[in-house]
Amino acid sequence: MSRRCELTGKGPMTGNNVSHAKNRTRRRFLPNLNDVTLQSETLGRGVKLKISAAALRSVDHRGGLDAFLAKAKNEELSDNALKVKKEIAKAQAAQA
Repeated sequence: MSRRCELTGKGPMTGNNVSHAKNRTRRRFLPNLNDVTLQSETLGRGVKLKISAAALRSVDHRGGLDAFLAKAKNEELSDNALKVKKEIAKAQAAQA
């Protein structure tokens, strides 16, 4: 499993550890990923995703998983999240 957020696409970054003597060694900055189950109002069930803490705050800010996925770019989403987005769009079209 890659260390990548399924909703925002945020992944590891690289940089340097810098000592007091200014010695530089390479390091990785990993995203703060969490396994969460988000509820979809349209589908009426939970969806398990591995997302960053920042993405979890963004989902809350936009008003839930359905609203977040409606605005999200398809390039940033993982295959699993893209499948959920299409299911939600199909269910919303059927309700209308």
